[in-house]
Formats: sequence, C-alpha cells, structure tokens
Amino acid sequence: MNVSVTDRIEREILLKAPRAKVWNALADAESFGQWFGVKLQGQRFEPGQVTQGYITYPGYEHLLMQVVVQRLEPERLLSFHWHPYAVEPGKDYSQEEPTLVEFILEQAPDGTLLRVIESGFDKVPAARREEAFRMNSGGWDEQIKNIQRYVE
Repeated sequence: MNVSVTDRIEREILLKAPRAKVWNALADAESFGQWFGVKLQGQRFEPGQVTQGYITYPGYEHLLMQVVVQRLEPERLLSFHWHPYAVEPGKDYSQEEPTLVEFILEQAPDGTLLRVIESGFDKVPAARREEAFRMNSGGWDEQIKNIQRYVE
C-alpha cells in the first residue's frame, strides 16, 4: 500500500455499547449532530444527498458543516465526503477535492469496535493541507471521546 502518512487520519475505539446503538448514533443525522456538535435537526443522511448544519462548538458557530453521504451500510459503514477544516469566512471550497470520512463498525467481544478513517489529504491544496490535517487529527481525537460519552 503506497499511501503516505500525511494522506489519512485513522482512529479506533472500543465502545462498550451494542452495535445497533452505535449505528444509530452515526446514521441518524440528528443523533450524529448531538455528539458531533452540529445542528442537523430535521435532516437525514441519504447516499448522494447533501446534509448540512452549523457547528455548535463555542467560537465555531458561524461555520457550516456540509457533507455528501457516499455509503450507508446498516451497522457496518457510514461514509461521506467533506472539505476538511473549511473555516475561512467567505471562502468557496467547492472546487477543492474533498476528503472521505469513513465510520466502520465491527462486532467486538465487549461491545463495538469503531474505526474512523479520513483520507484524501494529499489532494487538499498545499497551502492549507498541513493545517487541515493537524486540525482534523486533533478533532477526531475529541470526536471519538464524544461518541463514546454519547453511546456509553
């Protein structure tokens, strides 16, 4: 496999919760928004569709998170494309190649193993690639703690 270490972020956590509960926290857009920190009330994740909402973290409320769901495989995989660390006010990121975020669930003896992989950073414009990678890397550290608190 010839993928650079700067192209992908990978996190893994054993959640002491049934797979169905973890899946609901991921695949139900409103539940996702609750632990992820984004307003997704009244929305659904559907392959090929855009789902968007404003971030609820203090200091970031002006940011609109927008994802395009790629795959929804019940209790196994949720994936979407988005523009990583798209935080500059008024900047149009639509011409940039998005990264792919995958949430992969596996049955584990004590609960559910969740793997989060974000890949495609090598296609992010060089001027913002390093910061986007660094910020999302730290972000995923926090988000796996958030989903853990939410489902356990």
